[in-house]
Amino acid sequence: MPAIVLLGAQWGDEGKGKVTDLLGERVDYVVRYSGGNNAGHTVITPDGQKYALHLMPSGALSPSAMIVIGNGVVVDPKVLLAEIDGLAERGVDVSRLRISGDAHLIMPHHRALDLVVERYLGSSRIGTTGRGIGPAYGDKVARMGIRLQDLLDPGILRKKLELALREKNQLLFKIYNRKAIDVDATIEEYLAYAERLKPYIAETRVMLWDALDRGETVLLEGAQATMLDMDHGTYPFVTSSNPTAGGACVGAGIPPTAINKVIAVSKAYTTRVGSGPFPTELFDDNGQHLRKVGHEYGTTTGRERRCGWFDAVVARYACRLNGVTDLVVTKLDVLTGLPKVPICVGYEINGERYDDMPMTQTDFHHATPIYEELDGWWEDITKARTEAELPENARRYIARIEEICRTRVSVVGVGPGREENVVRHPLL
Repeated sequence: MPAIVLLGAQWGDEGKGKVTDLLGERVDYVVRYSGGNNAGHTVITPDGQKYALHLMPSGALSPSAMIVIGNGVVVDPKVLLAEIDGLAERGVDVSRLRISGDAHLIMPHHRALDLVVERYLGSSRIGTTGRGIGPAYGDKVARMGIRLQDLLDPGILRKKLELALREKNQLLFKIYNRKAIDVDATIEEYLAYAERLKPYIAETRVMLWDALDRGETVLLEGAQATMLDMDHGTYPFVTSSNPTAGGACVGAGIPPTAINKVIAVSKAYTTRVGSGPFPTELFDDNGQHLRKVGHEYGTTTGRERRCGWFDAVVARYACRLNGVTDLVVTKLDVLTGLPKVPICVGYEINGERYDDMPMTQTDFHHATPIYEELDGWWEDITKARTEAELPENARRYIARIEEICRTRVSVVGVGPGREENVVRHPLL
């Protein structure tokens, strides 16, 4: 079987973890290919157990799939080990984990710089999680990064860290008036991580190539989402990697010709965390309804998510950019009880209508949504398992999303549980 990409079609938090877990028992490998512990997936198992995963691929809850952290991920070893220990304590088998030796490490100076730079920016801040992800990717691009494989060679680790801190400590101490990072203490800390992580470090590219050669199914799981992509998102209010389908090839070492299915996940409305433009954002009772009923608080940060109506311009952009074959619409149940459920079908900018994403960030900042209002429904849909069991207005809403996005809606989420889905077309 070729590879499958699973990604977010909005600004993240769409429910990718649920879909990954849904597919996890039917795939052989689940690979995380981008981001760091600034992402979070919440997975609820059939017995009601809730798991918040940050670095571990969501397939960790599958009883058999190999789980892989690819070269495109930045890894905070302390966070990863805490997550491994937490899962093991709950009876989850983590021996199936493999981590690319080429994945870059988040170091103490990355976290320190992330926090002070955000504070320094004040009202112009990006809205990062402060976990060092951006600075780690910055060092990667600047060819100053430290990789997991460097943990296996103490001499190389020290040499690279001393070189990095020659600059970073100057910034921390002289520019931001913060304490410099101690080389020896950091080396001691990270070599202790190395002892525990060594069994998991592997050449994951070859592992995945061999799996594909054997006809096994590889699921590539993106963190964050399309509109947070470094190149194609709402720059600069984006993440520091490429969570789009093209990023899967780079972040996991999978050739593009191996991918034959791209599954995008979108909420039945829209949310985002942090700063940046958000045309359909709501500041009224409807926005409060979406936040309260949808439990819209970040898995990783606990921050309130900004909420708004479904933006079909964004969703169609994501579908075309990623070559989406199947769209999964989650949290349809959150819209139950609303008399009207608007869909943004275009933008008005300076008196002109746009049906596609405007070229400039300035125009997107000033976009006013053009809405098409559909009638809502009052029936409880959480028990629906077939499309026929959904209220007529709910079916119309999904059909309209499918029509505007020009992509088939294969699965509709009607509740947070693993089984609370309406499958219109099988994903596998």
